[in-house]
Amino acid sequence: MTYHRPGALLGSRLSHLKIAIVHEWLETYAGSERVLEQLLHCFPQADLYAVVDFMPPQERAFLAGRKVNTSFIQKLPFARRSFRNYIGLMPLAVEQFDLSEYDLIISSSHAVAKGVLTGPDQVHISYVHSPMRYAWDLQHQYLRQAKITRGLKSAYVRWLLSRLRQWDVRTANSIDVFVANSQYIARRINKAYGRMAEVIHPPVDTSAFEHCAEKENYYFVVSRQVPYKRIDLIAAAFAQMPDRKLIIVGDGPEHKRVVEAAAGAANIEIHGAVNHNELRRLMQRARALLIAAEEDFGLTMVEAHACGTPVIGLARGGARDIVATDGASPTGVLFKEQTAEAIIGAVAAFETLRPGISSEACRRNALRFTVDAFRDRFTALVEETMERKAISMGNALGASAATLGTPAPYHSVLEQKTLATEG
Repeated sequence: MTYHRPGALLGSRLSHLKIAIVHEWLETYAGSERVLEQLLHCFPQADLYAVVDFMPPQERAFLAGRKVNTSFIQKLPFARRSFRNYIGLMPLAVEQFDLSEYDLIISSSHAVAKGVLTGPDQVHISYVHSPMRYAWDLQHQYLRQAKITRGLKSAYVRWLLSRLRQWDVRTANSIDVFVANSQYIARRINKAYGRMAEVIHPPVDTSAFEHCAEKENYYFVVSRQVPYKRIDLIAAAFAQMPDRKLIIVGDGPEHKRVVEAAAGAANIEIHGAVNHNELRRLMQRARALLIAAEEDFGLTMVEAHACGTPVIGLARGGARDIVATDGASPTGVLFKEQTAEAIIGAVAAFETLRPGISSEACRRNALRFTVDAFRDRFTALVEETMERKAISMGNALGASAATLGTPAPYHSVLEQKTLATEG
């Protein structure tokens, strides 16, 4: 879909709308919170709702002192420490938010936020970071990792996830417009809900990463060391390439497995967390960034490109939206299988293609995902959606008036708000 701004008049009308933004939960400033931050910037008059709010004081600056309306789960026992254990109650919790006074509801959803109740004259736009992975295509992987594949607990969890899927599909029917953060998530939305989604990539602060054309002789990995990231595969691959240096930054429950996969190889350096300046320096100077995970989008890949650094990544998920492999300005190489052998082959292919991959092309590619690009596209989508809703309501009211034989003047929701404000 191509977005066309309907003009300054419509933009001014949006400022008169009552808007609610519904976020999943506030615990830490991560990827979905970056999106929320920009939604709040686009719609400063919006009221904010969340299932729970346990965001620490040092990370709350992006909320700008805004009040957060929370659900009853906020006050349940042990919620601060283990609110995710109440996932079975969260559908009920979001349905208790009374949003009847709002013209526009925007949900930022990766679990239950999209399930808020709305009426026929309201517009609900849902920005989906991902359908509930643990309830849909990754259910079996989730059960294996949690070690609950058998017994009564497993039976209960499977029943609960089945109920969540049913609720998830039912609530999808009330969404006016789905927005996905990548083509991959758009396909997952279509698979789960049978609905098409617009794609608006999440905002990336590319200005925080400076372009660097001078590269050193090492490959780079930065990631939380959790199972699906498959850092162990990258370490195992480079253990078989003693002439290629690898630097791994990050920590997590898979750290021991990553160290074991490196097998004491002298060409592999494994570090814990580093400060932002050191992280940026390592990313700027790297020969290429390695990604072995199936990412919903992949902010780190964009950050690497912003530094002028190519990406070698798995050809699934968001990497296919980010890494350019064809045309005159490639920015990396994608491999098809999650195996050490595939990574070894991709590194060899990259070395062959490297003279044709410029740091400038990587930087230009990253600029497709700026904060301003996100704001412009999302605001334009909202304006067009509200205008279509106004036209649709006008046509419906006009038809009703004609049937009754009493012509009635019609003002759209946007027009009504403008007229009321203007006197």
